[in-house]
Amino acid sequence: MNRHLLTTGVLAMAVFATGAIAAVSPEEAAKLGATLTPLGAEMAGNADGSIPAWTGGLPKNAGAVDSKGFLANPFSGESPLFVISAQNVDQYRDRLTPGQYAMFKRYPETYRIPVYPTHRSASVPPNIAAAAKINAISTKLVKSGNGLEDFKEAYPFPIPKNGLEVIWNHITRYRGGSMRRFVTQATPQVNGAYTMVYFQEEFSYRGNLRDYDANTLSNVLFYYKQRVTAPSRLAGNVMLVHETLDQVKEPRLAWIYNAGQRRVRRAPQVSYDGPGTASDGLQTSDNFDMYNGSPDRYDWELVGKKEIYIPYNSYQLDSPRLKYSDILKAGHINQDLSRYELHRVWHVTATLKPGERHVYRKRDFYIDEDTWQAAEIDHYDGRGNLWRVSEAHSQYYYNVQVPWFTLEAIYDLQAGRYLAMGMKNEEKQGYDFTFRASESDFTPAALRLAGVR
Repeated sequence: MNRHLLTTGVLAMAVFATGAIAAVSPEEAAKLGATLTPLGAEMAGNADGSIPAWTGGLPKNAGAVDSKGFLANPFSGESPLFVISAQNVDQYRDRLTPGQYAMFKRYPETYRIPVYPTHRSASVPPNIAAAAKINAISTKLVKSGNGLEDFKEAYPFPIPKNGLEVIWNHITRYRGGSMRRFVTQATPQVNGAYTMVYFQEEFSYRGNLRDYDANTLSNVLFYYKQRVTAPSRLAGNVMLVHETLDQVKEPRLAWIYNAGQRRVRRAPQVSYDGPGTASDGLQTSDNFDMYNGSPDRYDWELVGKKEIYIPYNSYQLDSPRLKYSDILKAGHINQDLSRYELHRVWHVTATLKPGERHVYRKRDFYIDEDTWQAAEIDHYDGRGNLWRVSEAHSQYYYNVQVPWFTLEAIYDLQAGRYLAMGMKNEEKQGYDFTFRASESDFTPAALRLAGVR
């Protein structure tokens, strides 16, 4: 057994009986804020001190915020402790995922991982932490685990007992309540050539809508709208998603407005292994946000906890002083701009259920204990071969106490290509967490107006 496997025993729960699955006891929930952080991570550091104790995360004034919303790097004075390369990768293999190790073998001349001191920078607002504690004793998985019951705000299972509970923490994690952002995507060819795709995205949990009515029952967890603004051949296309909380009762609702046809259509393909927007075949719909959507096609096993090197505190990669050409290189992003730290992660394996269909037969998830964000995911094809490697370069928006991604990359080891999503370095505005929408802004009728070029 790997010496960094911190959790032992049988933790898997792949098949759920019909009905609700019990939450934890009040006595166990009392660990939150004591020996566990408010979100369920281990408060203490590790044995040798390479992972420090959590002391509340970065303060809201940890750095300056410029007029466009870009954050100053609070760790700009630090240098790497060491750099992992193809020449020394075997020395660090037990603290890498199979996908990371495969990247060194695929790109031995250029791929590297600079490892910096670990900072447990993330926290969430007090009301979100309080909701997580309530969830711990009240929220339950229902109907084969494909829905939640008695759920508040975010983080339904801060003290998870199985792999599916860990995945629901990622799906429902706190992302600021509502947000508008202008971001870009590229799918470089093998030689590094690429065309940028530009998006305007709006996201809101139902409780953050201007016209939210707490007395109105709804199965919607959040609303999401994505509009392509460039290149011209794609500009004006809009996608709308109503993500449901109980996906057995009501599966995800999605619509697409095609600017060329000027028609709004239902879009059942915006789920599972349907093609990702402008992804050139390199991304499935459920690859977005590292993983999203209904978990019903997989059996989920909680393998345990590990200490591995994951992208973290990626402020340098988000710098507005960078051009996209500084980041996007042949084979992979410019790893010299990346930052990795040693963190504890939950390791969850998803195996395709018999009789179900998906291009990924198996997926290995590595989810950061402090934020519940997926940091690394390895994807295996129908023959059981490692196919794609997803990495999330994350940062903590300390001014608003929101952990989120700086850049998502999905590397196709077989094609030698990749997709990079979420870059905003050259945009006029970063993330706008003051954005507020009405429910009417997320209706199919509003898509045609949103698609005006």
